[in-house]
Amino acid sequence: MRLMLAVALAVCGLVVTPGVARPVPGHCPPICDAIPDSAWIAPSSIPLFPVYRWPGLAGVAVTATTPRFGFEEWCAGPAAADESRDYSVAARAVVPSPAGQWNLRAQVIHWRGDTVTGGRTALEVLEKARLALRTCQDTAAGISPSITTSDAQRLATVISDGGGRVMHAYLLADPNSSTVVELALWATVPVLVEWPAVPDVQVFDALAAPLCAAYLGSCR
Repeated sequence: MRLMLAVALAVCGLVVTPGVARPVPGHCPPICDAIPDSAWIAPSSIPLFPVYRWPGLAGVAVTATTPRFGFEEWCAGPAAADESRDYSVAARAVVPSPAGQWNLRAQVIHWRGDTVTGGRTALEVLEKARLALRTCQDTAAGISPSITTSDAQRLATVISDGGGRVMHAYLLADPNSSTVVELALWATVPVLVEWPAVPDVQVFDALAAPLCAAYLGSCR
């Protein structure tokens, strides 16, 4: 049986070593132990690219052993008793900038296995994030979130902490690939580069586009 499994994994182009997250160039076979390079949003599709020339995120991404969202640090909410993100495959990319300039944070969180279960988990994680954002003012004094998009698969917000920092954050849940993607940009104020007028839907489309190819067979 072990020999048959090894052969099957080799055919899929994947070798799984317990406890080791290997990089996956290109696309993802049926089972992945790392986030494939092709899952990341294109740098040119990230807001403020003309100013900051964001790098390819796969090149700066590291394994996220505790995949949490950026706004959760600001909201300082209680940790969930049963955190399904702890059982995911996740990677995070951070591009820092000096004070007054925009910082970038992106994260891809994926659940292996059947997409019926994994897709449901992805949607549940987004729903918990929505609840945490709506109660943010109760858990962190001075934090003021404004939700600009909110539906079953998308959540966008602008968060201010009372004059010291501002964040634009986007969360996308893709049940077809059992994946949640985060994109956040934040800066200290006064901000030296004005935030552009970018429709939320444009950012969400750019986050979703790579997932179809990255997770083979996830598009219907």
